[in-house]
Amino acid sequence: MRPAHPLLDIRGLRKSYGAAEVLKGIDLAVSPGELVFLIGPSGSGKSTLLRCCNRLEEASGGSIWFDGQEVLADRIDINALRRRMGMVFQSFNLYPHMSALGNVTLALRKVLKKPRAEAERIGMAALERVGLAHKAASYPGELSGGQQQRVAIARALALEPGLMLFDEPTSALDPELVGSVLQAMRDMRAAGMTMLVVSHEMRFAREAADRVVFMDGGVIVEQGPPEQIFGSPRHERTRTFVSEVAR
Repeated sequence: MRPAHPLLDIRGLRKSYGAAEVLKGIDLAVSPGELVFLIGPSGSGKSTLLRCCNRLEEASGGSIWFDGQEVLADRIDINALRRRMGMVFQSFNLYPHMSALGNVTLALRKVLKKPRAEAERIGMAALERVGLAHKAASYPGELSGGQQQRVAIARALALEPGLMLFDEPTSALDPELVGSVLQAMRDMRAAGMTMLVVSHEMRFAREAADRVVFMDGGVIVEQGPPEQIFGSPRHERTRTFVSEVAR
């Protein structure tokens, strides 16, 4: 059953690369404040789905509505859309010659044209949210991978997005650094941020997700609360996947 007023509403989404159909008619709605976790084997279309949401990939068919706007419309301001739909990638994409605060405030100053003092106030608040205010003057090379990823999260948060997309945010991190990034995401969830997350962190999905969506072969096979997907999945393909990743 679809939420009455989803923040993100995806209907019949298709994406093909030549003859290869990667997304085969995806229907997915995300409510305000909801944390939705996308799981599934590599190549199932999870990251492509995320990238279609903010048009880093152009969909081949279907529709996407975000906060009342038709994302796939020709007339949409894509840059404005991306400011409202923050995205965190596997790689941190920080500028090495700029401090943590400089990375966080760059878009505030250059895109939103905020005065430096105001941008730095917003930037410090964003770094505080991810527990890195004390590293504001540090350069990326002086930070651990987990800290760099949290700076990337702060950079997105500084633009006050309505939705955060996470594409494997911990996959490039050493295991001991993963926890700090997941804690930052837990804090965001507690603060009411709407999030759509692609990750292999199944324990985090069990603990934090409102809903888990299992994808395979470009379709949604099954979705439901974590206790259903991990505890008593209805579909045989889901059961097989969950049993494999639980080993």
